[in-house]
Amino acid sequence: MTADLEAIFARPIAHRGYHDADNGIIENTPTAITAAIGKNFAIEVDVQETADGKALVFHDYTLDRLAEGTGKVIDLPSDDLAGIHMKTGTDKLWFLQDLFDLVDGKVPLVIEIKSLMRRDAQGTFVRDVTDQVARYRGPACIKTFDPDMLSHARRENPSVLRGIVADGAESGPGYARYGRTDRFILRHLLHAPRTRPHFISYGVKDLPRAGPSLLRSLFKLPLMTWTVRTRDQRETAARYADQIVFEGFDPDIDNTSP
Repeated sequence: MTADLEAIFARPIAHRGYHDADNGIIENTPTAITAAIGKNFAIEVDVQETADGKALVFHDYTLDRLAEGTGKVIDLPSDDLAGIHMKTGTDKLWFLQDLFDLVDGKVPLVIEIKSLMRRDAQGTFVRDVTDQVARYRGPACIKTFDPDMLSHARRENPSVLRGIVADGAESGPGYARYGRTDRFILRHLLHAPRTRPHFISYGVKDLPRAGPSLLRSLFKLPLMTWTVRTRDQRETAARYADQIVFEGFDPDIDNTSP
């Protein structure tokens, strides 16, 4: 592994920051990121494409659940989004460069690029995010569920660390675009010769699986697993993964439920 990849896998990774909605700390906000930095955890965030191609640090495709706004992120320009407050706490919506300015290399960053599952794989957006990560001075990587996005990132800058996100790929709304064969390919990471990921990010509920296990054992690709919330999931992660993406507890204290 490279030094940056070793750094990314060295400590548990806080899922969308170290958030706690009951205490007004909302996921993917500056407050959640600052809390994770304070505990020296690596941080995973999500970015969504705006109408003008900017990277909004936000998980959902629509604003309604968490922010004082409505509508799809992709339909709104960054200038309009920047003034919107979260429903709880004092944070406003913010962007990838704001995140970089706040973290400034203090802890590693894992940036998940959310995919609209379009045929063009949002290539211009992916290239822009990849370029921003390449310029950032600190350990950072990108990851995505969408192999086509990962291929774009590889072509743009093969040196930027990239990972594939995957799970059991069962039929349902999240995989509506994919048929049975495509879901088999995603589940077992059979696109790897094309995407050439540096690491794997696999759902803990679907471990073990042949594809990620094979890539980890034979090709030495490190595996982070998400989203770990319970003691049983921690035990699964300890057997089949190299690091956890966690939520709802402090891994240094191990206050998980069974």
